[in-house]
Amino acid sequence: MQFQVPQFIEVEDKIFGPLTLKEFLYLGGGIGMAVVLFLFVPYKIISVPLSLIVIAFSLALAFYKINGKPFANILEAAFYYWGGSKLYIWKKVDKKPAQKPEEIVQQAKSMISVPKLSVSKLKDLTWSLDIKESLNPGTREMKK
Repeated sequence: MQFQVPQFIEVEDKIFGPLTLKEFLYLGGGIGMAVVLFLFVPYKIISVPLSLIVIAFSLALAFYKINGKPFANILEAAFYYWGGSKLYIWKKVDKKPAQKPEEIVQQAKSMISVPKLSVSKLKDLTWSLDIKESLNPGTREMKK
């Protein structure tokens, strides 16, 4: 049995003609607020600019996008920023080393063991290398 996988799930469905439900509600609310302002504010010189501002705001909510994000999301982020606390404190804490640097150096020196060769051991080592080389004379020629 095959199932159809939904595609284009990021795209909202167009419900009211070319408008999605959100766009329709933003526009309807803006036009409704503009009509209420126009009818109930006694002076037309005040009601007309306020109505135009409300309509422009509703158009921005419905259609305007900033960096691919809807204007409503930008407004939400702005309100969270303005309403939230902005107290960021960073205090630098100086870390004091548990040991003095000289002690650390001495510990490091004691951990590293460098073999000390005496003159006699060094001669023994060179003699053994010379003997092994003389026993296998072909190894020198093979390395070349």
